[in-house]
Amino acid sequence: MRNVSAIYQRELLSYFYSPIAYVVISVFLVAAGFFFAGNLQIHQQASLKGSLDSTQFFLLLLTPVITMKLFSDESKSGTIETLMTSPVTDFDVVFGKFLAALSLYAVMILPTWIYVLFLTIFGNPDFGPIFSSYIGLMLMGGLFVSVGLLVSSLTKNQVVAAVIGIVSLIILWVIGYLSAYGDGWFYEALKYIGTYDHWSSFTKGIVDTRDVIYYLSFTALLLFITVRNVESRKWR
Repeated sequence: MRNVSAIYQRELLSYFYSPIAYVVISVFLVAAGFFFAGNLQIHQQASLKGSLDSTQFFLLLLTPVITMKLFSDESKSGTIETLMTSPVTDFDVVFGKFLAALSLYAVMILPTWIYVLFLTIFGNPDFGPIFSSYIGLMLMGGLFVSVGLLVSSLTKNQVVAAVIGIVSLIILWVIGYLSAYGDGWFYEALKYIGTYDHWSSFTKGIVDTRDVIYYLSFTALLLFITVRNVESRKWR
């Protein structure tokens, strides 16, 4: 794991040496604050459900911006060749980059805990749904990051990587959302593939094993595909 740690530190530091981390975190916190204040004003309940539902969709748009440079920038600059010929495995590179992006994702949502403190001081919130929602946000973040990482490994253009990543995640969200309007095995399959239904369980205070397995298995599958794609560069 020493190589993974080295890649992780390198990538995490690179985020904070560039404006990306500060811009993404600032935009997210402004949006999250807007959603929180609006939800509190409309519903007047000591709950984060409504605001986190909106925040979840906004994360879908921002996460590909975090991941867009992970491979595409190095492919464009040519530094990927140096990295891949160094004494590290393809898995080390992919997993190190994945952990760095997921760490930035966690840093991004961490300040929203101030809303929990606010609700505790001025209300009596139910902490069960709050804690489960944050577990869901992290599991969902792993899936979002793995999608963005795979897309970044397929192109040399950061903007293209961000756009394709956003579109891919929107499709996953829409598939799950639309599945609620039909019956039968086809819609059940769409419900499982899409992210919408899996996320909603966490906001209700339910940490369902099926939802946890969904996020972890799809994340692992996408990371596996990314490793294979990176490995194929050696034969191109």
